[in-house]
Amino acid sequence: MAEPLQKRGIRLDVAIFSSDDALRGPIESAGGRVIKLDADSIWTRVTHMRRLVSERQPDLVHTTLFDADIPGRIAAKLAGVPVVSSLVNVAYGPEQLTNPDLVSWKVELACRADRLTSRIPSRFHALSDHVALTMGARLNIRPELIEVIPRGRDLGRLGQLSTTRRARVRQSLGIDDERPLIIAAARHEFQKGLDVLLRAWPIVRRAEPTAELRLGGRRGAQSPLIDELIAHAGPTSGIVDIGLRDDVPDLLCAADTFVVPSRWEGLGSVLIEAMALGTPVVATDVGPIPNMVGDGWARLVSSDDGQSLADGIVATIRQSAAERDTRASVASNRFSDLYSIDVVANATSAFYHRALGGD
Repeated sequence: MAEPLQKRGIRLDVAIFSSDDALRGPIESAGGRVIKLDADSIWTRVTHMRRLVSERQPDLVHTTLFDADIPGRIAAKLAGVPVVSSLVNVAYGPEQLTNPDLVSWKVELACRADRLTSRIPSRFHALSDHVALTMGARLNIRPELIEVIPRGRDLGRLGQLSTTRRARVRQSLGIDDERPLIIAAARHEFQKGLDVLLRAWPIVRRAEPTAELRLGGRRGAQSPLIDELIAHAGPTSGIVDIGLRDDVPDLLCAADTFVVPSRWEGLGSVLIEAMALGTPVVATDVGPIPNMVGDGWARLVSSDDGQSLADGIVATIRQSAAERDTRASVASNRFSDLYSIDVVANATSAFYHRALGGD
């Protein structure tokens, strides 16, 4: 979004609390500025953010994700600068409390802090109607204060699907063109459901004995379980963990089926990239995903249901070339209408102007 927003007259200062290695180059090349704030506690972050806001005197502060929302809202309030926040995922609900890695009292404390500081922003941006409705209710935000704008992608950056690109990527993964290649790319977290996919894999393999599975994504709380499931499947299972990747569009071009087995989602941004490239997709029917993908493209299956997931994967592997082409065409048209970077940048720019009272 950095370059399209800059072209629309929006100057970006991006303050972060984590590593800036992946952000600094793209944002600064688009004319923005990345500012790394070293702060361990929330109150130190408030202090640093307040100092930064006072020094830079922005027209608007836009916060995203809990660790930035709380200090960013408070600092903007103390500095007398308008603030907006993004709602990018669902949180604090029963679906999250099924996560064995979360502690219920900490979830409740975070919810209270989020709800209390949610009185500060003048407007909220939500990635989907599902997130707007769910988080609006959980944080007591009036519906008229929330605007839904999805993520967007630049087709020029994603590139195009071609036989040459597909062959090159598959060769790099050690997969010949005769083997069905299934790919999933997600963080190793309970939300993403990679454990469900791994448990369903033997069903897929019985139906398609030559199928190969490649898992890409950042390690996380579920990595020990994922490692255990892969080891239990054995060296002839066709499963390989290919780790953290910066070439997801290439992987999408190589895949015969891309799988999104999430237990919940705020949007599912990787689906936008798959949509743009016309990649065959099997995804769970959770939250915003059915509305996001629309009709006639992805196959939707029940969440936390290995049999349903396996059946969807096998059906996608076995689809005819004509069906695959039809689904890809539907996906490409939907991407152009709803998720292209220009559509989303126009909506975001208008959102900022409204937040400043421009309309």
